[in-house]
Amino acid sequence: MPEFLHLLPPAEALQTWLAHVQHRMPAETLPTAEAQGRVLAADIHAPHPMPPFDRSAVDGYALRAADTYGASDTLPAYLEVVGEVPMGAAPDFRLGPGQAALIHTGGMLPEGADAVVMVEYTQHSRAGEVEVLKAVAVGDNVIAQGEDVAEGATVLPAGSRLAAAEIGGLMALGILEVPVARRPVVGIISSGDEVVPPEATPAPGQVRDVNAYTLSVEVGRGGGVPRRYGIVPDRAEALAATAREALAACDMVVVTAGSSASTRDMTAEVLDGLGQPGVLVHGVNTKPGRPTILAVAEGKPVIGLPGNPVSALVNVGLFVLPALAHLQNARPCLQPLLPARVAINIPSASGREDWWPVRLRRAADGTWEAEPIFYKSNLIFALVRADGLLKVPADATGLAAGDWAEVKLWRMC
Repeated sequence: MPEFLHLLPPAEALQTWLAHVQHRMPAETLPTAEAQGRVLAADIHAPHPMPPFDRSAVDGYALRAADTYGASDTLPAYLEVVGEVPMGAAPDFRLGPGQAALIHTGGMLPEGADAVVMVEYTQHSRAGEVEVLKAVAVGDNVIAQGEDVAEGATVLPAGSRLAAAEIGGLMALGILEVPVARRPVVGIISSGDEVVPPEATPAPGQVRDVNAYTLSVEVGRGGGVPRRYGIVPDRAEALAATAREALAACDMVVVTAGSSASTRDMTAEVLDGLGQPGVLVHGVNTKPGRPTILAVAEGKPVIGLPGNPVSALVNVGLFVLPALAHLQNARPCLQPLLPARVAINIPSASGREDWWPVRLRRAADGTWEAEPIFYKSNLIFALVRADGLLKVPADATGLAAGDWAEVKLWRMC
């Protein structure tokens, strides 16, 4: 199979690839408290309104707004205090004209009340009476029943990824179980005669397997379950047998291949032979990661990544993580992008999308400055030292010092 017949831009390559991925993850039910990071498999509807009753947003006095009209520091309104709203229970009294009740934040408004005046705008005159020093309107300082969520409303659509706020909201509604997409199992295959396990002592010309472990971490971050298939020698029959085994057992297969052109061609031929439609993209117009292979077999995504650790890891974000989201029917995630000025000139070829590891530092004016880390694609510690990846767009012939660019944050803490 000829290599790099037509290099596609990353976005077009991804769209072409995922358009043929028909495989999707079935649903399973989990306790809500254990569903962090999972993707909802169905819409979630509110079983009751939130909040379920009119409640005070402040400490103060519940009252009828009409009784405060015209009230001021020099002409206060005098209201009879008929009780105190108990926390965690419904008040057992009703407010009439000219009456008020002490209420605390979160307390349930008594019948007859339609507003709350903050305690700061009141003062005591004599026993059983309060002076109101400021007029309030109907609804002031009140969180109305259903103001957050109406009964029956869709609170979380299918495809939502559950984080702290989502889980807290579900608990507030008493939703203790949720349907979620099963986590995709991703078969990870390392290949290369020069690759040995991390626990081995490399002989001259050998390197330890880095990619299987960096990819496993990224697969877990994308909601998948990594399954490593070990290191396969540079023989087509051995790679094909392992790839077929992984395809049968997994929802996605990732192969990291050697750096030579012959090895990449062999990998492409093996992936193309796994099933229809086979290889859809053979080469992506990006640096690093040009020798990326995107295939589909039995409706499942299959990807061949470069063997160089930096190239492989950068392209995980461009292809593997979006494919995992696709398998789970997840809604698109917002990328943590940071605008920064380029510290020094960065070269680039027009028509190619480049990604540079950068260190970030604060400039004197408080903005961020990105200092490129010049590297070779097989040096993993170039990424260890980086705070993020700076994008050089395909329509740019490099970036000059002082230009603004977007940095995809590599780590959030």
